[in-house]
This record gives sequence, C-alpha cells and structure tokens, in this order.
Amino acid sequence: MTRYRILPERSQLWAEARSSLHPIRIETTGFRGYLEVELEGERLKPDAPVSAQVELGTERLETGIGLYDRELERRLEVRRHPWIKGTVQEVTALDSAGRYLVRGELSFHGVTRSLTGEVTIRVGGDRTIEVEGEKELDVRDYGLEPPRLLMLRVYPEILVRGRVVAEREG
Repeated sequence: MTRYRILPERSQLWAEARSSLHPIRIETTGFRGYLEVELEGERLKPDAPVSAQVELGTERLETGIGLYDRELERRLEVRRHPWIKGTVQEVTALDSAGRYLVRGELSFHGVTRSLTGEVTIRVGGDRTIEVEGEKELDVRDYGLEPPRLLMLRVYPEILVRGRVVAEREG
C-alpha cells in the first residue's frame, strides 16, 4: 500500500444546518491524517486493503457569527472534545466513474458511530488523491441537542460535505 498525507490547507469541510430563520453555514480547512491505498491506474485496486484516518479540530467549526460561534463552542465542549475523527474500514467500488461506498466510524463529541456513505475518488497522476463526499448527520446521534436561541430553532439534521486532498509520501 502507498501512503498519502492529507494536505490541511487544500482539504475542506462545509456544513449546513437549517433553522427556523435561515441556514447556518460552516466552512473551514484543516483536515489532517493519511490515506493508505493501492492503485490500479486511476482507480483503487479492487479487493486491496484500504486504510485512512482523518481528523479535524472542533475549534475550527465557526459560522462567523459571534453569538452562534459562542453557543457552538459551548455545546461542542471544544476543550473536552477537541477532535472529530474518522476512520475507514472498507471501500467498495460502485461504478467505473470513481464512485465508492465507504464504511467506517466517526467519533464526534465523545461518541463513536458506524457510518457508510458514497464518495468520489479522483487520482491526480501518481502524486495526489482527492476524495469528496457528503452525508446528512443527526447531531442527537452524537449526544448533542440542537440549540434554541430566543426565536431561533436549529434543526438536528446537518448536511456535511468534505473534500480531502492527499499527497503521496516519499
């Protein structure tokens, strides 16, 4: 297997929560971690083992709106739970267009849950790999209750989209 290091400055997370007033959006960079894969041309080699670990600091989750950010930091308990961590256990090709089904675990706010989702994987020559996907998460599954601030009600489902860019080590 070849190891690829995630490039924090090129890897991004977007999250959008719905509220009774307007959408609440987060956009940040800073993923870190690695991917270990075996390639066959510009695709993952079928039946070859895959390993990956991705982390993002919870302090990076900000909306840019002071009141929301203070409440988000308080609810996420950033000092107590400083990292969101994902691990990959299995990857299965869905088609020849670079779409894959990924099975793994997500650890968030002290809770670890199994997760599956679709991603698109693009190979850039022999140096880079880009993985992109999205998933709707319910924050209650991770021990969080969505806030109510004055007349604002935030719904528990959050659409999370991520792009991880990794570069071959060595």
